Amino acid sequence: MAQPDALSAAGVPSARPAPPPREALLPDEVLALYAFTGATLAGLAGGFGLMLMLFWASARTPRFLAWAALFVGLWIARIVLARAFRRAFKSGAAMDWPRWQLRWNVLTLASASAWGLSGWLFHSRAIGIQHIGLILVIYTFCIAVVPVLGNHPRMFVAYVTICFTPLIARIAMVGDAYSYQLAGMLAIIVSLTTVLARNYRHTLQRLLEHKLRADTLAAQLRVETRAAEAARQEAEIANRAKTQFFTAASHDLRQPLHAMGLFAEALRQRTHEPEVANLVNSINASVDALEGLFSELLDITRIDAGGVDVRPQHFEFDDILRKLRLHFEPTAFEKGLALSLRGGRHVIHADPLLVERIVRNLVSNAIRYTDDGGVLVAARARAGKVIVQVWDSGLGIREQEQAKVFEEFYQVPNTPAVAPHQRKGLGLGLAIVKRLADLMGAAITLRSRPGHGTVFTLELPAGERARPQPAPSGSRGVPGLTLDGRLIVVVEDEPAVRSGLEVLLQGWGAQLLSFDSVAECAAWAAAADPASVRPDLCIVDYRLESGRNGVEALAALRQRFGAALPAIVVTGSTMSTLDKEAQDKDFHLLLKPVVPNKLRAMIAFKLGARMPR
Repeated sequence: MAQPDALSAAGVPSARPAPPPREALLPDEVLALYAFTGATLAGLAGGFGLMLMLFWASARTPRFLAWAALFVGLWIARIVLARAFRRAFKSGAAMDWPRWQLRWNVLTLASASAWGLSGWLFHSRAIGIQHIGLILVIYTFCIAVVPVLGNHPRMFVAYVTICFTPLIARIAMVGDAYSYQLAGMLAIIVSLTTVLARNYRHTLQRLLEHKLRADTLAAQLRVETRAAEAARQEAEIANRAKTQFFTAASHDLRQPLHAMGLFAEALRQRTHEPEVANLVNSINASVDALEGLFSELLDITRIDAGGVDVRPQHFEFDDILRKLRLHFEPTAFEKGLALSLRGGRHVIHADPLLVERIVRNLVSNAIRYTDDGGVLVAARARAGKVIVQVWDSGLGIREQEQAKVFEEFYQVPNTPAVAPHQRKGLGLGLAIVKRLADLMGAAITLRSRPGHGTVFTLELPAGERARPQPAPSGSRGVPGLTLDGRLIVVVEDEPAVRSGLEVLLQGWGAQLLSFDSVAECAAWAAAADPASVRPDLCIVDYRLESGRNGVEALAALRQRFGAALPAIVVTGSTMSTLDKEAQDKDFHLLLKPVVPNKLRAMIAFKLGARMPR
């Protein structure tokens, strides 16, 4: 028996909560009373008409006329009361509910008195059908008030008593056996009607209680909905602020790292001491690791903030393979791995930027955790889909770890075979892969054997092949060429980064024109003579002075020297629209901090030149 109390003490509602107080239900009860005004007036008018039909010819006496005047007066009084209540309710003023209920009760009991008086006055004059009609009319009104007075038991008993007692008494006063029997039957019928009204009252009370609880729950729901909406808005604001913070912090932190990598590479070119070269290589490796950490954090932040849009289109997988070769062949070569790329002829219908990010993350992981053998990126057609797979001959993943590798910040526990340089990262690479695949509705799976390697499989819809496009000029390296005699335009507003680029590019034999603003670059381009001076390449920073960007500087240069001017845009931002803009405006992106070997490979790709190492 103590269990319900324990539950209540714990804040758990019981199965049948206590009914609400009478004061809380009173407004609904009064409103329900006045809601029956129209039906009540119609019923009274009908009953009055029946009484006139029954007794007008035989009982047209001063008493009958006085009774009729009383009845009509009460009927008009009900109309006046109903209109006054409607005006008061519509005015919005505070309602005195007990007083309005009292007024309604007084008129109701007065109407009951009129019906009881009719039974006392007209029964002795009733003959045949008049007698039956009088009983039926009065009893009909006792039944008719059940929906109205069922929730007011005292009023109902009083109404029925006032209506029927005079008629029963008048019948019993006749004094014969028939009269006693008829009076007794009428008394039993009235008693049963009272029981019916009580059952109706209990049902109506439960309905009113449920309505009140529903209103209370609805009010609580509105409050909680407003609180949830406010919390959602706060979360969205915080999410946007987080994304903006990461973007701004990334750009500001990448700048010095970018300059450090450039200066370190320039230092390596000016010395031949092995120890210095090792130090420079270590610096570049650290810069490269920091770039990976920044990219992972920013990618997962943008995905969570809904800042990644899916724009599917038809494209050849070879478009991605060319970029993979450009970015990963030097890294694979340094580790002594074979990087094989197959299936470029297949056409895919998906977002090429997202597919490239997925495959790039998978290839990066494959190279990182493979010390011997190679990495294979392959595509093949199967049942209306293109299956893209990344194979490696690396460490492999144990079966119990395979279900966890797509979780955020999860890293497979290291084994003795893992070198320290392989343990870098935050464990976000595969989480990003899974989320990007989910955004496109593509399935991503893996199979792995420890000590033998791993294969990741991405299923993408097959696309339709477009008309053949001519191969881009300079896509293959031309042996023997360097940057000697090449004019490169650099637009960079950060002095340290600009100095580092100048030292590095001049060390590779290039001629330079450096500008620190869009305005300065545009002014030079407007005054330059394309017949005597023509840049071979421009390298511009994306974020420049006063909210301007490097794409504006590129537009000014191309307006003067032609739309085919090769361009590299270096940025510390990873905005989702920048990749699309790079495709539309024909330039390549490098994300700060740019490791010199990546910059060297990109310049070679843009110029079709073999760079010095």
